[in-house]
Amino acid sequence: MKKLNDYSGPFIPDLKFSDFSKDTLVRLLEIYCQFYMALDGFWYLTVKDRVSNEEALTCDLQVWDRLAKYEIIRITRLLDLQGNDVATLMKILQLTPWQRQTRYHTEFISPHRAIMTVTDCATLRALEKEGLGREKYVCQQADPHILQRYASLISPDIKVRYLKVPPRKSPDDICCQWEFAVNG
Repeated sequence: MKKLNDYSGPFIPDLKFSDFSKDTLVRLLEIYCQFYMALDGFWYLTVKDRVSNEEALTCDLQVWDRLAKYEIIRITRLLDLQGNDVATLMKILQLTPWQRQTRYHTEFISPHRAIMTVTDCATLRALEKEGLGREKYVCQQADPHILQRYASLISPDIKVRYLKVPPRKSPDDICCQWEFAVNG
């Protein structure tokens, strides 16, 4: 059977991902990453609306603490990623669905230090459009906690700190900038 570029034809009872073309699989992966982030946003907003922003943030951090471990175990096994250094952490972050939803670049300053600069972030754009100032909670509280959780699962010696976080002065400004370093 020819690889499918879409699913516009008849129903295929035993459809498999391998039936799709590489380009279609890539597009499907990209939209699955979007679903992942949308789900995170929808449940956060539901808790915020039903209880409070503080409770939503608390729940968010607990969920991401669990999810970080879940993702790391599966990504490292699937792709045979080994190591407990900054480079290993940056490889894992490259492969997480949420990171795939941002545009960023990573610069290695040394083998023990990297700077990640996010130039486009759908979450930040949504928060800025909302206009309630919640980026202070998400970007200044949740993100450092979440990134540190990923780092600590690779090595307790890796420390994460933000160099620049929202609010930003202009939509043309970078979204955020993070340092990942082993000190000592």
